[in-house]
Amino acid sequence: QVQLVESGGGMVQAGGSLRLSCAASGRTFTSYTMGWFRQAPGKEREFVAAFRWRGTTYYADAVQGRFTISRDSAKDTVYLQMISLKPEDTAVYYCAVGGRYGSDYAANVDYWGQGTQVTVSS
Repeated sequence: QVQLVESGGGMVQAGGSLRLSCAASGRTFTSYTMGWFRQAPGKEREFVAAFRWRGTTYYADAVQGRFTISRDSAKDTVYLQMISLKPEDTAVYYCAVGGRYGSDYAANVDYWGQGTQVTVSS
């Protein structure tokens, strides 16, 4: 059974940093794309970052330059380092494993994490 265990969320002041982790288990994910989405209250889930198995990374414009996605393939774990956080980054962050990065990425994700809350106060 596939499990995604997320950690690292919390509350920080604007300008602060957080690091999210998502550990996947239950099968081998070496060739899978791993990424992050987020959903703020009253808004739709949106793409944040993705790490393709060959090493290519993608970022949403809103986080480019502030967030960094990385991956430890040996541990099947993906990370999201977030710096210079802003109140508008407040959301539940979801780990996403599988699927193909593109315009319909969210629709073809194979596995979702349970979500971890990130709250940025002004």
